[in-house]
Amino acid sequence: MKTFIPHIFEPMLCQKELNEFKELLDKKTELSERDDILPFFKERKHLSAFLGSFFPEIGNFDRLAYEYSIFGDFSSGLAVGDSNTNTYCFIEFEDAMPTSIFKKNPNKATPEWSPRFEHGISQIIDWFWKLDDMKNTTDFQNQFGIGHIRYYGLLISGRTADLSHREKTRLKWRLEKVLVDSKPIFCLTFDQLFYHLENRLRIYGSIKS
Repeated sequence: MKTFIPHIFEPMLCQKELNEFKELLDKKTELSERDDILPFFKERKHLSAFLGSFFPEIGNFDRLAYEYSIFGDFSSGLAVGDSNTNTYCFIEFEDAMPTSIFKKNPNKATPEWSPRFEHGISQIIDWFWKLDDMKNTTDFQNQFGIGHIRYYGLLISGRTADLSHREKTRLKWRLEKVLVDSKPIFCLTFDQLFYHLENRLRIYGSIKS
């Protein structure tokens, strides 16, 4: 599924898949991108689509792609779109390890950003560049239709328990202050992702009922 396919979101199935996500997080403190995370989400399309709920403009979750090819040069682990608002999010998964976001440097009191985290950020920057570079082309119109689209980047990496209070504050500051082409790059740990999805699905269910 390297290009978008139509998707019909089912809240009840999403709830089941969300419960399975919680079970995975409770069972394993460390998660591999290739062995754990990508296979898990590929088997759970409703949960995958609901990741788009992180962005208010994405409410239908009706376009879905895994390993989405960004014009042949780059690949997004997961992409979710809303065809009504023409808004998309492109998601990069990294490992959930103690050093996924920060790593200790014996010569410094302050931890350094980990190579995995910087790789994830750089991936999203490249996606933004390619999308902007291709926006007036026929290939872009074939993918997204004619006109302007809104798009966001979401990096999911690490576990909350591995971050100190200072590291959480430092991560929050970076995400609030650093913009790429006037767009923020959002980053969540896998635990933060679960709590966001849990709260959003509860609100979504109350609105739909």
